[in-house]
Amino acid sequence: MAVLSEEELAAALAELPGWQQERDAIRRVFEFASFRAAMKFVHRVADLAEARNHHPDIDVRYRQVVLRLSSHDVAGVTSRDIGLAREIDRR
Repeated sequence: MAVLSEEELAAALAELPGWQQERDAIRRVFEFASFRAAMKFVHRVADLAEARNHHPDIDVRYRQVVLRLSSHDVAGVTSRDIGLAREIDRR
């Protein structure tokens, strides 16, 4: 799987509101009404990640969840990351 070019990444991010490039990854911050709601979201993301065998970095801070997606095997953002971001956004 190849790392996306700057143009490909910019086009993909234009269709993913809230997601931003951060070095060799894409990142989004999610806010929830409660810790319990944040944890339910994390569990849904975990199920998606397991199904795709592609796992994000997840940081939970009370009602805030930060997801960071990167394809570590190629040290950058690939179509796997964009696909998982799209699926997460549909949840």
